[in-house]
Amino acid sequence: MAIKSFQGKRTNTPQEETVPMLVSDYMTKKLITFTEEQPIEDAIDILIKHKISGGPVVNEKNELIGIISEGDCIKQISESRYYNSTIGKGNTVGKAMVREVETIDGNMNILDAASKFLKSRRRRFPIVQNGKLAGQISQKDVLIAAMKLKGNTWK
Repeated sequence: MAIKSFQGKRTNTPQEETVPMLVSDYMTKKLITFTEEQPIEDAIDILIKHKISGGPVVNEKNELIGIISEGDCIKQISESRYYNSTIGKGNTVGKAMVREVETIDGNMNILDAASKFLKSRRRRFPIVQNGKLAGQISQKDVLIAAMKLKGNTWK
């Protein structure tokens, strides 16, 4: 007597849903930017109004020239107090910003970006394409991506 299979009819296995894995899929493209000549008081107002902790500084060609953060603004406030002057007296974003900005590639895998965040202790990375500011990825964007990926394998 032959052994009969009880598995039933074989069907095609469903394909796993492909979830975007690139930084460019999760980066913020509509950015609040600052200019070098902008008064530091304006930058502080914008940070507070939009509830952000920092942003890129660009020139008139939308080229990234620096980044300004809450910490940079606090440093300016502290120095103003030390010299017993007002915050706005000649203080611009250009004087407070960090000029050496580490960027990230928009084609980088989002999980590799997560590792870069851990190693650098940065809160955000600007993305530059063809010399122009294209977007920004934050730690929160990486968390959003991770929640979308949680049903998939971590490849």
